[in-house]
Amino acid sequence: MKERICIGSDHAGYHLKERVKVVLEEMGYGVVDFGTDGESSVDYPDFIHPLASAISRGEYGRGVIICGSGNGVSMTANKYRGIRAALCWNGEIAALARMHNDANILALPARYVIDDEAFGIVEIFLSTPFEGGRHQTRVEKINITT
Repeated sequence: MKERICIGSDHAGYHLKERVKVVLEEMGYGVVDFGTDGESSVDYPDFIHPLASAISRGEYGRGVIICGSGNGVSMTANKYRGIRAALCWNGEIAALARMHNDANILALPARYVIDDEAFGIVEIFLSTPFEGGRHQTRVEKINITT
């Protein structure tokens, strides 16, 4: 088995989350689901805070988070030290988020991508390495040190 990938969503991202979980498992990843567990209206921070905190603490390496636009979940995750959540709506953006920003959480906009697009974005995100070099210096400047 490959690494374990954290996944979480709100109600708007629930169905896509469930389908992405299957794809991740088919790709050989373990999946740790932080919720939500249904379509009932929920507040995305309730699920994204624990997921981002676990990655920030080093318990897991990467994650996928999903809401209607992808904005709320990415804003919440990016509050944590060491988290670089990237909102990606196509494969090119996902590749650049990994190559240039060493993004460790993929945020998907469930209302703006179809399943096959989302699956491709996930695959690209997880398979694209960080380039390092000049980008490493920039990534090191992201966290506030005061």
